[in-house]
Order: sequence, then C-alpha cells, then structure tokens
Amino acid sequence: MASEKILEGKQTVISEISDKVKNSESIVLFRYAQSTVADFEGLRSDLKKIDSEVKIYKNTLVNRALKDMNVDMSAYLEGPNAIVFGKDLLEPIKIISKFAKDHKNIEIVGGMINGEVVDLSTIKEYASIPSYEGLLTMFAGGLMEHLKNLSIALNLYADKLGEEK
Repeated sequence: MASEKILEGKQTVISEISDKVKNSESIVLFRYAQSTVADFEGLRSDLKKIDSEVKIYKNTLVNRALKDMNVDMSAYLEGPNAIVFGKDLLEPIKIISKFAKDHKNIEIVGGMINGEVVDLSTIKEYASIPSYEGLLTMFAGGLMEHLKNLSIALNLYADKLGEEK
C-alpha cells in the first residue's frame, strides 16, 4: 500500500492540475514522443511571454483531476502527453500549432476551450483565426474600401456637375 507521503504528494499534484484547468481559457494536449528538452525551450519561452505554460504530468493524475471536475478527456490521455495551459484563449493555441508544424514529432490531440472538451479540428479552427491586431487591420481595410468608393462616387458626381455648367 502506498505511504501517506506518496498519497499526499499525488493529491497535491491533482490539486495543482485542477487549479490550472480552472484558471485557463484554453488547454491543449499534445503528444511529444521523441522530443528533447531543447525542443521545449523555445516553446516554454514563447508561452511565458503570454502568461501561459506547458507542463508534463502523469496521465492517471490528469485523468483523476479532470474526473473530479466532471470532465472526460480519457480518450486523449494515452502515451506521453504534455499540456499547454493558457490564460488567453487564442495565443497559446496559435503558438502550439505553429510549434507542431515546425516539429514533426509533436502531435496535437485535443484540449479544452472555455471549459468544453474539443478535438483537433476545433483547435485547428481556432489556430487559423487571425490575431487581434490582424483583425483590426482587416476591419480598418474594410472601412477604407467604403471610404474609397464614396470618394470615387463623389468625384464622379462633381465631374458630372462641372460638365453640366
């Protein structure tokens, strides 16, 4: 039978996982077989810039923490997994998706967005959404198009009025 100290340590890890899940807008699970520590250094620094992190826990402890929260992600918890916990919704997803494209041994398997379990296709959809700055640029471009068309129309109307005089 496991000692009190070991059980207490496991319970501490389960509580840590639960706290991280509750405080995260987005969570991405990925398999990292045959990856090195050096592979993760760039990912860790990129995630740290946006107040997010990547952690590796035993699948049984993650499963137990999620079951305590009535969340079932057991289908994704097979093999060596790492978890990205993001306080922001989109940026951590974008970072891990780019990292997975650059490192062929990284495979995103699923995650949670706003407390709902999602699959790989949903994560890919979120990763394809432009950044906030990109969306603002697109919005400004759309507004500029309407102003350009209005100025052309006004110019043509002014030319027409000039010809009539």
